[in-house]
Amino acid sequence: MGEGHPESPKRLEAILSRLDDQQLTERMDVREAMLGNEAMVLRIHHPIYVEQIDRISPSHGLIHVDPDTLMGPYTWEAAYRAAGAGVQAVDDIMAGEYQNAFCAIRPPGHHAEPAVTMGFCFFNNIAVAAAHALEHHGLKRVAILDFDVHQCNGTIEAFQDRPEVMVCSSFQHPFYPNSHWQIEHPHIVLTPQVAFATSGDMRDDWEQSWLPALKRHQPEMIFISAGFDAHTMDPLGQLNWQTHDYYWLTRRIVEAAEDLCNGRVVSMLEGGYHLKALAESAEQHVRALMGLPEDGVE
Repeated sequence: MGEGHPESPKRLEAILSRLDDQQLTERMDVREAMLGNEAMVLRIHHPIYVEQIDRISPSHGLIHVDPDTLMGPYTWEAAYRAAGAGVQAVDDIMAGEYQNAFCAIRPPGHHAEPAVTMGFCFFNNIAVAAAHALEHHGLKRVAILDFDVHQCNGTIEAFQDRPEVMVCSSFQHPFYPNSHWQIEHPHIVLTPQVAFATSGDMRDDWEQSWLPALKRHQPEMIFISAGFDAHTMDPLGQLNWQTHDYYWLTRRIVEAAEDLCNGRVVSMLEGGYHLKALAESAEQHVRALMGLPEDGVE
């Protein structure tokens, strides 16, 4: 998105390099994400919006789609491949090829509303994947757990009137995007945290809100919007989560999935903009998904 923009290719380079350095990729089934298509994203996004994204894709240079979100010559393919990654993960899990998947993707997706580009997001990748699980595979209930420092306004907008999709969102408040936080639906679980809150608040929210809600909802697949910008070192947030907290929370989610839905979990990268903290936190997240012990971190 341009020189100095936080949503940079360096984010994925840092994560993949860290997984390589820790010899984790050799223990994983690493696959290139397929290119998504219009039929997939139209499950969430309005046809005119999708047509606009297709038509404004520049052949060179950068254009502003919103004040913080830019589109370049390769953004269109990246956005469709990010959406395709979640769909592919759902298909492979439903085919029994593995129990869970981590989609290391850019651009992120959870701020994208059905007809609005915002917050570095074009297509709502996690919502597209969840809709695919429901509509293509016939699942009756799914859950989306979002622990990014920013609230998943796009995901809530997509599913606020669809009680078969439970959305749990932990986020700093008041903070960007400062919307959808007053919604009151039984299947929308919002656990806002004040600036400089510690991971102790997150752990309380898991025990008192998220886990009981999951047990009531009984999802057949769990989706994770894995944002790592609640980390204390992240420049775009003001929460004080530590690297090992991402292992703790992911293990709790995996354990819940094993109890509720045969371990089916699809995790998709959202935010995280301090490269070292992002790489180490993503490593702990992946270790927890793989059932490996937590590794020591600096």
